Parts: sequence; structure tokens; C-alpha cells
Amino acid sequence: MSEALARPAAAGAYAPHRPNAVVAVLALAGIVVSLMQTLVIPIVPELPTLLHASASNTAWAVTATLLAAAVATPVVGRLGDMVGKRRMLLVSIVLLVSGSVVCALADSLVPMIVGRTLQGLAAAVVPLGISIMRDALPAERLAGSTALMSASLGVGGALGLPAAAFIADKWDWHILFWTSGALGAVAFLLVLLIVPESKVRTGGRFDLVGSLGLSAGLVSLLLAVSKGADWGWTSGTTLGLGTAAVVILPAWGWWELKAKQPLVDLRTTAKPQVLFTNLASVALGFSMFAMSLVLPQLLQLPTQTGYGLGKSMLTVGLVLAPQGLVMMVMSAASAKLTQAKGPKVTLMIGALIVSAGYGLNILLMSEVWHLVLVSCIIGAGIGFTYGALPALIMGAVDPSQTGAANSLNTLMRSLGTSFASALAGVILAQLTTDFGGHALPSENGFKVVMAIGAGAALLAFLVASFIPRRQPAAQAPKGAPEQVEAAAGQA
Repeated sequence: MSEALARPAAAGAYAPHRPNAVVAVLALAGIVVSLMQTLVIPIVPELPTLLHASASNTAWAVTATLLAAAVATPVVGRLGDMVGKRRMLLVSIVLLVSGSVVCALADSLVPMIVGRTLQGLAAAVVPLGISIMRDALPAERLAGSTALMSASLGVGGALGLPAAAFIADKWDWHILFWTSGALGAVAFLLVLLIVPESKVRTGGRFDLVGSLGLSAGLVSLLLAVSKGADWGWTSGTTLGLGTAAVVILPAWGWWELKAKQPLVDLRTTAKPQVLFTNLASVALGFSMFAMSLVLPQLLQLPTQTGYGLGKSMLTVGLVLAPQGLVMMVMSAASAKLTQAKGPKVTLMIGALIVSAGYGLNILLMSEVWHLVLVSCIIGAGIGFTYGALPALIMGAVDPSQTGAANSLNTLMRSLGTSFASALAGVILAQLTTDFGGHALPSENGFKVVMAIGAGAALLAFLVASFIPRRQPAAQAPKGAPEQVEAAAGQA
């Protein structure tokens, strides 16, 4: 972490006049963008009726956002390093607002998918915000600020669900997207007025071939994973997309190693600190999805099943909302621990907390307060891990690569989430119980998914143990920026 703190000064970074305002605005932008992840959840069961389409087709309103986010995150991160992180941040927010307006005006499937795709293209806001903080903030502010920015992903999702459920229940569903658009417009104006542009840029030529190759490989992989259950895991479409991903992604890697100005510097990502941090991120993304899948279903299933709690979507949102507040509080604790012991320790502790939360959930799942407690424990662990991940990445890459490196790390978490969704779907489809002639996920099915979530968090702990130990920021040597960086490199 000390290296991450030292390098901006050496790179000629600047200090904004209002650092507190910059942090607050960037965190707000992250929360606004993360709202899109939960925005449609309350109306997903009603989308076939609202959009006059089949359930399999309306599912693209969710899938399109996932695919767009996966494609945009590394591309926009690299463009941020090249032409300006604030500039690309503003472009991303404009895409979010545009997508929200399109969805707000939609009454059929095609414009809804177009709007949700535009919203997904804004997913790079959080990694861009973290990268701006590295360039702009003084060293002593960096750990806490990046932890808060990283935690905004979970905070927005947790707080957005009850708000979206309330709006969808009380008013026309289009209000959801008008609200999203209005919040995006406010975020755009605040970024424009308060956040300065970073002076750390690489310039150069954009790797168009690399971006097309990565996009094609990711779309093929994520389509096969996310739609395999609907299409059939042995269907020609699923197998064809999987094969395409297996062929395209290695070819893309070969191109990136050959390119003079690659989209993703694979040699940097092969550094042990970056490599093991990204692998731990995949495991954490896998683990975190289990909670968002299991808890809402347990809360909404009929009480007659013997394990369902029969609650409304609004209640689900209220049960999960405290998790967002816990994540925000824990981001500050994460920063203090990182400064004292280093981000590796913070990440490992967070992973253990997440695993413990899932283990407790296997035992406690019969009361509403059980699920509130479990979600808060898991949220605390996520707060620790989300704060540590950007610190580890920025401690190992050059300031001119932070946008691309942070975006790639965000993508790794998303890939883990996608794999978890597919596996959990298979498990819950196989372990069912009959309820009035309908097959519902069984209690044991949920417990198996939670056990896998705990195991994935433990895997993240194990992978994180291989991250090279860095000197804690609190013990970083004092002196000229060049001396600080040199000492950090020896840690």
C-alpha cells in the first residue's frame, strides 16, 4: 500500500482544493451507478406483462446490462488512462442517464433492452473514481477514500432495492427510470463542477483489435454461462459460445502480449500481487452472489414450505438495506486496518468474515432477524474486502495504468458473480421440493448454495495468502517522493 500512496506524488499528481467534496461526489456517482443493478429486480416478474413479451425474452433486460458492463469496464478504464479519467467518467454517467431515459419511455421489449444496455455501459464509474482518487488525493486520505468508493458498489445495491420496491409498489414502474436518470444528472453536474481532471495520462493509440477481441470473448463466455440453463447446457448454442470463448480469449491474450500499446498489459497482470488479487476477486464475486440469490428467495417463499418467510419484495429490501450501511461503516475500518497491517491482511480478514456469515446462515435461516444478522455480517466482510482490493491493485501498477487495472479487477468480480449465478441456478433447479404441484428450491438446496458461498470465501482467503506482503502504509518511510517509492518497492 505504501507504494500506491507514494507514486502519485512522484508522478506529478495534484491535490484538489476540496478533497472531501471530491470524495463525496465520486462516492455518490458510484452509488448512483450501482443502483442500476437492483433497479429492475422488483419488476422482473411483471416484465412479461409490462413489455408484452415472453419471460425468456424479458430476461434480456438483465442479461444485456451484464454483457454491456463486462465489455465497457476494461475498455473505458483503458480510455480513462489514455485521454482522461474524469472525461470518461462523465461519458459513463451520460450513458447511464441516456439509458434511464430510454427505459423510462419504453413500453416494449426492444427499447428496454437498448436502455438497459446503455446503463450497463456506465459500469466503469467506480474503478474510474478510484483511479481519480489515486491521482488527486494526498497519501493519508487515499486508503479511506478508495475503500469508501469501492464500497459504494454494495451500498447502492443494498439501499436501492427497498427504494425501487417502494416506488414500483406505489407508482408507475417508469418512475424507477426517471428517478435513476435524475440522480445521474445530479451526479454529472457535481462531477463537472467539483472533480478535477487527472494529469496522469498515457496518451498513445487505442488497441481496437484488443478491445474487439476481449469483447467478443467475454460476450461469448458470459452468454454461455448466463443463458446456458435456459438454452440447455449441451445445446449447440451454449457449446458453440463456450467453444468460441475458449478460442478467442487465448488468441486475444497472444495479441495483447504482442501489441506495443495493449488494451490490458498482461505482463503487469502477471505480477504476483495483481494476479492473486484478481484471482481472489473472482472467488469473492462468486461468494457474494450467493447471498443476493438465497436471502430474497427465503424471505419471499410461502411460509407453508416450512422454511420460507412469506414476505413482500419491499420487506426483502428493508431486510437487506442495513447491509449497505454496515458496508459503509466497515470501509472506514478497512482503511484503518490497511494502514496499520497492509491490504493483504485486510482482504484475508474480510474473506473470513464473509465465510463465517454464510456458515451462520446455514444454522440461522428461520426468522427475519436471522437474515438481517447474516446479511450484516456478510456485508461487514464485503466492506473489508472491497476496501482492500483497489489498494492491492494500485500498490502494484504504475499510476498511468490504474484505470485499466482497477477496471480489470472489477471485471474479475463480475465474472465470479456470473459463474456463481449459473452454478447456483443448476443446484436450486436440481434440489427441489413439490409445493402444490410446483417445484420450488428446497431448504437443502439453499444450504448447499450457502455452503458453496462459504467455501468460495475461504478460497479467496487462501488465494490472498499468496499475495506478497507489503509494508503497511503507516510505516512507510518519510522523505522525498522518490525515496518513498524506492523504499516501498523494497518492502
